[in-house]
Amino acid sequence: MRIVAGSAKGRALTGPKPSSGHIRPTADRVRETIFNMLGQFLDGQAVLDLYAGTGALGLEALSRGAGRLVLVDQDREALELCRKNTDALGFTAQVSILAQPVVRALGTLGKQGEKFELVFADPPYAAHVVETVLDAVVAAGVVTPGGTVVVEHDKREEAPDAHAGLSREDQRRFGDTLVSFYRAP
Repeated sequence: MRIVAGSAKGRALTGPKPSSGHIRPTADRVRETIFNMLGQFLDGQAVLDLYAGTGALGLEALSRGAGRLVLVDQDREALELCRKNTDALGFTAQVSILAQPVVRALGTLGKQGEKFELVFADPPYAAHVVETVLDAVVAAGVVTPGGTVVVEHDKREEAPDAHAGLSREDQRRFGDTLVSFYRAP
């Protein structure tokens, strides 16, 4: 697992222990496609990475020019991986890590008036929480007008075409993985 492009291109990321079945990093190929669709460079955007795991999606965004990143996870191993990868890439000053369940973290960020142009959500596939996550993101009001929400989920979990004001603009399949792209009004 490595950073695909940008200032940290080619730098390795620390992944989960082989015995950790609960952390599923986004594959390099999938991340590359996601960023090809989003645009190669993010010009100072604020990014939120929910269910961050290793932090690979958010750290890829920083490598491609995002200005700041908030990583959210509640798993102890995931939080350690996020810290380790952030430090190794030299992005510590641009990253905040919230050790909270996603819905609670979204509530906290919303109350603080935080806004993000780009939100990633990669929940555990078995949880089947795509609609729950979209509800929580919209309810918290953390997406800027015209902002993008990218949800990675199992192919067996259908993502709605539109949800709570978000409209699905695209969807790509990678084996058992679907990536759904939503745009805020």
